[in-house]
Amino acid sequence: MYQTQSPVLFIVFNRPDVTAQVFERIAAAKPPRLYVAADGPRAAKAGEAELCEQTRAIINKVNWPCEVKTLYREQNMGCKEAVSSAITWFFDNEEEGIVLEDDCLPGDGFFEFIDAMFERYRHDSRIRHIGGANLQHGQKWGDASYYYSNLTHVWGWGGWRRVWQQYDKELTRYEADEVRPELEKIFTDPFMLDSWEEIFKRVKAGEIDTWDYQYTFLNFFNNSLSVIPNVNLITNIGFGENSTHTHDVTNRNANIPLGKLGNIAHPKYVLPQKQADEATLMHDFAVIERRIALAKYNLRRRRFKRWLKGLFKKQAP
Repeated sequence: MYQTQSPVLFIVFNRPDVTAQVFERIAAAKPPRLYVAADGPRAAKAGEAELCEQTRAIINKVNWPCEVKTLYREQNMGCKEAVSSAITWFFDNEEEGIVLEDDCLPGDGFFEFIDAMFERYRHDSRIRHIGGANLQHGQKWGDASYYYSNLTHVWGWGGWRRVWQQYDKELTRYEADEVRPELEKIFTDPFMLDSWEEIFKRVKAGEIDTWDYQYTFLNFFNNSLSVIPNVNLITNIGFGENSTHTHDVTNRNANIPLGKLGNIAHPKYVLPQKQADEATLMHDFAVIERRIALAKYNLRRRRFKRWLKGLFKKQAP
């Protein structure tokens, strides 16, 4: 079994079942340093304190040579504060490392892939994120083991202090009226632009309790590239009613099968696969459905105008 050279941040909360599964994969990879961050229980949530304790107890099973550091919160901070501060804590201590949340189950090749990408892109400022999840559902892009993307998938990833130190949790550096013209340099579809613009406004207004959109915008606005494996190396096992964000168990991105990369082959050109990103966002932002709805609306509107015009003609003297 491959033994990773990278430190790992493991972010957990109140789900001992999925936490135990992901911990088993981490234990098999035997990272030299393991950072564990856990948000505190919600006071109004009955039984959550016990679940949090059960989850934290899993970390006591570390049985390989490993330096373990913990950041256990007594009070609940919420996803935005708890996760972003945990990642900041991690990169305050490490120049680079792997981040896994409790529902992101890595496959056999995940740790080896991240280590190899660290080795290759450690000093390449064009590359600012290494993803483990592939959401292309069997579609491969190019002949290499991975492709480059403008998107930032965070279901199991590798990152650097050099990037995270620019993280802006409140998006204070950016103004809403400036965002769309900048995003138009990345995306052309109006529905995708509408969606990103709305997400930006809601995140900046504090209406979405999350940390990852801010990281995505950071990379958008710095013209950065992510590395995405051409097979899926992370499966999200956390979809369901106990999840914070991923509730729909029928979502096509739930429990995607794991693949194997084999020997790593590198792309010849360092350019984003725009079609791959569009394929992901077409689904995530329901672009086709929205296009159909708009076409139907416009059709009804044109028919109404023709009817109205015909009515006036009939009434004319």
